Amino acid sequence: MTDHLPHERQAAILRKLTEEGRVLAADLAILFETSEDTVRRDLREMAAQGVCRRVYGGALPIDAPPPLSRRIEIAPDRKAALARRAAQLIKPGSSLFIDAGSANLAIARELPADASLTVITNAPLIAAALMERPDIEVALIGGRMDHKSGAILGAKAMAEASSYRTDLCILGSCGLDIETGVSASFLEEAEFKRAMAKASRGVIAAVTNEKLGRPAPFPVISLSERFTVVVEHDADDEICAHFAESGAHFVKASSP
Repeated sequence: MTDHLPHERQAAILRKLTEEGRVLAADLAILFETSEDTVRRDLREMAAQGVCRRVYGGALPIDAPPPLSRRIEIAPDRKAALARRAAQLIKPGSSLFIDAGSANLAIARELPADASLTVITNAPLIAAALMERPDIEVALIGGRMDHKSGAILGAKAMAEASSYRTDLCILGSCGLDIETGVSASFLEEAEFKRAMAKASRGVIAAVTNEKLGRPAPFPVISLSERFTVVVEHDADDEICAHFAESGAHFVKASSP
């Protein structure tokens, strides 16, 4: 494995870290048939990027966000205000991919009545929230449940999702940064989000204040003119103006 380029080696380290919850420099040096100094340099670079936490002898994952069941209970009024504003941007007759996430669950509950919408989602909670909406056609992507994100992920889900093309992607964001764009907490989650965002004509991301300017470890997709970012009523104007230089549209929600 000595022919691995640094970025390939670091990607493999991240996969191992995700699977095992800890990596040791000595073990990685044996695995990659390289020196411990090389591995330690990789770990330092990865820690500087915010994708792992250096500890003596190796690295640990960064602190994971709480599970979806807990996130739903955090700032529900603020997320409801974001959801109401985001729902106003959805045109009748649209096809939507709604990503997993507590703010996106709030958006699903605010979808306009009698708008003849089609919703594709990989989030069972979102599908359940729309169960009593006969005016909305719902397709739930199948596959393996990821309990951390509350989403269906994995190879089967990616294969099924690849057959869809939607007007709009309601994209969950674990972080938003001018350089990184939308980012996610987990590699597999980021890959799925990226695929659905690229398969949609437009993207909406509803972002609470604490995520602005704070990227999560895994980049999803850069901001561009096809993005609309819905922010809270008291979001920092200077930060929003800086982000808008990317071409993305920033829309403020009303006060909760």
